[in-house]
Amino acid sequence: MLKNFLFSNDLGLDLGTSSVQIYMEGKGVVVREPSVVALDKNTGRILQVGAAAQNMLGRTPGNVVAMHPLRDGVISDHEMTVKMLQTLFRKATKAGFFTPKPRVVVSVPSGVTEVEERTVINAAIEAGARRVYLIEAPLAAAMGAGLNISQAEGHMVVDIGGGTTDIAVLSMNGVAASSSMEIAGDLFDETIIRFVRWKYGMVIGTVTAEAMKIQIGCVVPRPENVGMTVSGRDVKNGTARTETITSADLCDALSRPARQIAEEVLSVLEKTSPELVSDIARNGICLTGGGSQLWGLARLIEDRCGIPCSVADDPESCVVYGCGKSLSWMNRMQEGPINIARKRVLRGL
Repeated sequence: MLKNFLFSNDLGLDLGTSSVQIYMEGKGVVVREPSVVALDKNTGRILQVGAAAQNMLGRTPGNVVAMHPLRDGVISDHEMTVKMLQTLFRKATKAGFFTPKPRVVVSVPSGVTEVEERTVINAAIEAGARRVYLIEAPLAAAMGAGLNISQAEGHMVVDIGGGTTDIAVLSMNGVAASSSMEIAGDLFDETIIRFVRWKYGMVIGTVTAEAMKIQIGCVVPRPENVGMTVSGRDVKNGTARTETITSADLCDALSRPARQIAEEVLSVLEKTSPELVSDIARNGICLTGGGSQLWGLARLIEDRCGIPCSVADDPESCVVYGCGKSLSWMNRMQEGPINIARKRVLRGL
């Protein structure tokens, strides 16, 4: 008991649009839940958090709302985010009466503003954190993927999450060039929903769209055209319908946003020094994040940029593993806002 009082349960937090993952020092990843909250609007009481709440999406009665409190990589509903983190922090630390509040390292998109930084910090503190430290998501992803970014050598990471895609060139534990765009997993889902409505006259939900993306989604033609039977609502008469949709159907629709990601990767390379580009050409481009597993995406980026491109092992967990690795040098990190935007401007002067 005294030991728990003296030593904090330090946590690494990947606060993503689609999922929340928490790493606890000495234990590894202890929480991996969808970032969804189910709320009773009449009482304001949280009914479910995580996977149980995700199962309620599109299936709740009028007094219950299931929602994502984060959009495009940033907090859109502060109160719901705080309540979600309170529940997940308790689950991670199994806090008792004498357990101290944890210190927390939180990943943020590379394009985050100072206002958004402060929102993340305030939410974590209100949820029970004692101190909060921020780390850029692509930097954490690189560490989690096992890249050696401590040397004067260039590495490139493309972290494709649910709400944002973060692209960064890293060297000497810092970011040499970066970009953040709101084209990621959620936009792929929305693209599938729009495509099915346009071509088949059928409305499907986000859960179905995500399942289609995972099972038959692709951005370059597959060797074999695979199909999937999906159910939805007819646009004209509102009746239930089923259709068999193939990977070839989705390829044209999904390749458009995928090409935008590839173009942005090329744009970041154009802003990078020739020496670092030479290093990247030798080391290759590393893809992380759940969105990186979309079939053919690595090949599309490789063909566009002319640089070998590969998906990291366990790409969905790279950021939280990187946050976990940073816990060992937390005492040297800057507490509070790191004002990434201002630092980036200063580097460009």
